[in-house]
Amino acid sequence: MTSLLKLPTWADDEHIHAVVETPRGSTFKLDFHPDLQAFRLAKPLMVGLAYPYDWGFIPSTLAEDGDPLDVLIIHEAKTFPGVVIRCKAIGILEIEQKRKGNTERNDRVFAVPDRSPTETDLNDVRNLGSRTHDELEKFFLATYALEETEIDFLGWRGPEQTIATIKRLSEK
Repeated sequence: MTSLLKLPTWADDEHIHAVVETPRGSTFKLDFHPDLQAFRLAKPLMVGLAYPYDWGFIPSTLAEDGDPLDVLIIHEAKTFPGVVIRCKAIGILEIEQKRKGNTERNDRVFAVPDRSPTETDLNDVRNLGSRTHDELEKFFLATYALEETEIDFLGWRGPEQTIATIKRLSEK
């Protein structure tokens, strides 16, 4: 069986692959574990909290936190763990997290499926609006609320910086 972690990062010159770990609407977080080649419960979310969109990773990347680069796939559909979606990267939220005296980057890429009729006009995450940005930041804060992790938002960046980050973190 092919490891989902080792799929190609790039579908073509313009699109990335995104692997869904946790589907939209889930009240728990799933992680893909390479040793098991399966998805495992990572943690439940706080009561009343659910993923606003599909959550996953960009394969064949390695972020500073030691995991593949995180991706939030903005679309109206709800998929399931293991689905690979060809996406357009539209932005990144740069995040610094502090846990147990260690500080590391843990950025979130935002992408839209290339075959999603509702989101095809969304080309830059910065165009979502300040309320949506505030809601997404509060969601990320809430996912860590019961842990001893502090999160600092460093800024929202557009597709150019996102693509540069993905290329930099792609395994050679």
